[in-house]
Amino acid sequence: MSRLLREKKVITINETLSFGEKPVMIAGPCTIESYEQFYETAKGLKAIGVDVLRGGAFKPRTSPYAFQGLGEEGLEIMSRVGRELNIPVVSELMDETNLAMFENYVDILQVGSRNMYNYALLKVVGRTQKPVILKRGMSATIHEWIMAAEYIASHGNHNIILCERGIRTFDNYTRNTLDLTAVPIMKAETGLPVIVDPSHGTGRRELILPMSKAALACGADGLMVEVHYKPEEALCDGDQSLDLDMYREFYREVMSK
Repeated sequence: MSRLLREKKVITINETLSFGEKPVMIAGPCTIESYEQFYETAKGLKAIGVDVLRGGAFKPRTSPYAFQGLGEEGLEIMSRVGRELNIPVVSELMDETNLAMFENYVDILQVGSRNMYNYALLKVVGRTQKPVILKRGMSATIHEWIMAAEYIASHGNHNIILCERGIRTFDNYTRNTLDLTAVPIMKAETGLPVIVDPSHGTGRRELILPMSKAALACGADGLMVEVHYKPEEALCDGDQSLDLDMYREFYREVMSK
């Protein structure tokens, strides 16, 4: 199905971290709420061994009344903390007009589930050489997801990391249905590294660990997990976020295999 993306690709971040060689651990809060919140969470995660910090500055929310993020202020906080702790950062780009802003602040761009079909955004992202995490659309087929990656690659950027984050099915016991069959399929079809987001994939804190173990067992190149230093106070996705103690135990278990 893939035309451009067949050979195995190792994606390198800041010349030190490589996707496709060992499991890359990405973690952080759903949204950046303040410097204190992001720094305290990030400091704890760095001490545990996390490779990349995640955090939302511009948040696509189902409700227009929900917290939408701090915007550029959030990116400034993320960039500052990343420099202070010497760790790469990733945040979701929602609008092609903000690309230059994001390039100034983040090491990795993320195209979220809702924007996988935003072909104008994919083309613009394809014209940068920043690594891109491309999340699977919530109702996307394997073929559609591959074609979204091809949009980016066809405009020159092959530094793509795919992220399985669950798809919408008839079942509502979990937030989404985490499709781990996509991991070996996408690796074979594209040669790109594939990571898994069990936080959005399940929406259930108690399922994050077993699904993460399963993801690594079927070949995932990394995990993206939501962590907040005070989940009970989180402005977004607190119920599916781990606290630092939970994540420390989680990290120990998944990395001890």
